[in-house]
Amino acid sequence: MNLPDYETVSTRMGDEHVLLVTLNRPQVGNAVNTQMGRDLLDLWNRLTEDAGPVRCVVLTGAGERIFCGGGDLKERNGMSRETWQRQHELFERMYWTLVDLPLPVVAAVNGHAYAGGLEMALSCDFIYASREARFALTEVTLGIMPGAGGTQNLPRAVGERRAKEILMTGRPFDAAQALEWGVANALHDPQDVLPAALATAGAIAANAPLSVRQIKKSVRYGGQMELRTAFRFEIEAYNHLVDTDDRREGVLAFNEKRKPVFKGR
Repeated sequence: MNLPDYETVSTRMGDEHVLLVTLNRPQVGNAVNTQMGRDLLDLWNRLTEDAGPVRCVVLTGAGERIFCGGGDLKERNGMSRETWQRQHELFERMYWTLVDLPLPVVAAVNGHAYAGGLEMALSCDFIYASREARFALTEVTLGIMPGAGGTQNLPRAVGERRAKEILMTGRPFDAAQALEWGVANALHDPQDVLPAALATAGAIAANAPLSVRQIKKSVRYGGQMELRTAFRFEIEAYNHLVDTDDRREGVLAFNEKRKPVFKGR
């Protein structure tokens, strides 16, 4: 797949259908500056408009200690109100485009995920994390609050009461707590986080891509509805798959006792 050479983000195909995206500012803890906001927004928009062969994305950070330390506070130091707000509007668009990406995104949290870094991980579909990682939403200690989904995605993961404690204290929590509370799906030794995430992404990418997309849509939007409406939404998503070539191929392959070859149509 032909993607631009981004200044703050690197991309490469992990296998035929898995795109590895790496936040690439290790010298500053992969902090999100204005350029990274632009780069990620462009990338997520391109994948939304035409994913090409990509069926699943893995998002990680460069280096061995930090996934993403949040917003770049050195860049923000001395910013005028107007500049700060323009930057944050860019970040909002970038995060929402990630949340709405039709493709599944697995976060491979290779190290600490603080503030906007944790919000970015929570915007992915699920998280694999290093056993040495620490997590926090520290905005309250800086006179602001999470503004990229933290007050919404965290309660959906850990429950309202636990989320209020994390959000209002700004205190970090460790990987074992992240797993126990439902922030992370699985923990791995640091060197194994990315291989595990890529392996799972490969398993997802081997399935019918239209089915995976409809599942993501059904879970995300159905979860915001009352149950009967959500069930009807699920059936609408299901019905879109009945007349696809992939559905016919899946049934045929099952009966012929072979692995299906899905084409995404």
